[in-house]
Amino acid sequence: MFNLTKSNLTYNLRRFSTAIKRRHLDDEGDWLYSSEWWSSGSSNSNTVFREISRSGNGVVSVLSHPSSKPDRCYWARTENWLEQRYAEIYPGLKHDGRFRVSGYQWRTLHFNDYTRESTVKVMAAYKEDEPGSLRIMQQAHCLAVPYVKSMISAGLATISSSDYDFIKDAIHGKQTMTILCIGHGGGSIPLFLASKIPGAVVHIVEIDPVVISASVQAMGFPSFSVMTPSGNRACPNPNPVDEVLWKGTHERLLLFNSDAEKFILESTNVYDLIFIDAYDGEDIFPHKLWDPQSPFIHALGNRLDPDHGTVVVNLHSDVDLNVDASKPSDLTLLPRMGKYVSRVCLSYRDALLENGSSGNGLAYTVSVPWLCNTSLVVCRGLGRGEDSSGSPDWSMVLNTLMSKALEVDKLVNMPFSCLQYIKTDFTPVDNP
Repeated sequence: MFNLTKSNLTYNLRRFSTAIKRRHLDDEGDWLYSSEWWSSGSSNSNTVFREISRSGNGVVSVLSHPSSKPDRCYWARTENWLEQRYAEIYPGLKHDGRFRVSGYQWRTLHFNDYTRESTVKVMAAYKEDEPGSLRIMQQAHCLAVPYVKSMISAGLATISSSDYDFIKDAIHGKQTMTILCIGHGGGSIPLFLASKIPGAVVHIVEIDPVVISASVQAMGFPSFSVMTPSGNRACPNPNPVDEVLWKGTHERLLLFNSDAEKFILESTNVYDLIFIDAYDGEDIFPHKLWDPQSPFIHALGNRLDPDHGTVVVNLHSDVDLNVDASKPSDLTLLPRMGKYVSRVCLSYRDALLENGSSGNGLAYTVSVPWLCNTSLVVCRGLGRGEDSSGSPDWSMVLNTLMSKALEVDKLVNMPFSCLQYIKTDFTPVDNP
């Protein structure tokens, strides 16, 4: 496995880290707040959704937890924003009651009561003159789980570094950026992207209808996004309050209840960016989604833009941080776990890049801070260059990615720094 020259790496990280320190980041999804939602057995938590899945995920439940942010003194600002939105969407239409915020909560999605699949923050709001108007709105800017931030950071920084840099036009809504999310959970990845990038059209594929129901009913994901098998909106006319909350965003979200393999094999769409985060009720990444011989992974290449297409995959890391090296029983797990992640990485690299590592594009992984997760990135449009010896110049690649991460931070107005997720254990995918 390739390691960057220590002196070059230290210099580059110090140079780019200085830029982070100069910027004030106010992130409601900072890991600092994880204690508010991490413990599912807290006396302050309540079950707000619970249903048995017929798609292999066991019992699907959503728990609510109190949130300390934003402070109550800022609620009036949001209420004024809702009033302004109503006036913009329904000009000249008077209404008697004001919008009111009733509070904020964390909502965590669980499979079988122990596997935590997703965490989001929701706001509850209502109109004073309509008792039945209470709606919960997922806070798109708040990404609570570090691996989600890692996937988004790596994906946007990488595609911005490719041969076809269109992200500026997409951010300003001048060009369409087609995105596919395989695996839905609470919907934080597609909602963040659609909210932050006006040119993004995001397709989401989720095999479990119960997960879709949980995200819409209990996690504040826009209901207007849900699609029927025929390709139409399940709710053709969104609720007026939903229009106030989501107009301009929910039209660009399309949530399909489908098996990922079936969707990829039958689709004719070509995507600029694909995110894959698909774990089942046993917390296992299905073999058919990474088997080198599977129809899915070969068809995936046909759905990816040939010039700059980028795929980001969430993987569980090889080594659990709690492994005790003094226990032989723990150490025996490491080779098997290592081979699993390595095989997944090579499968995606070889399937999506021409002639594997010797063709166009590149593949790399980064570790996720605080969690045992790895983000795998495969990009068709990012060149590697060569150093004086003719070997791939990975230091140049990392420099480019870090520079683009800073640009993405500014262009997208990120609530967190992309850079810290790009520079964490950057490792090219090489043959074992």
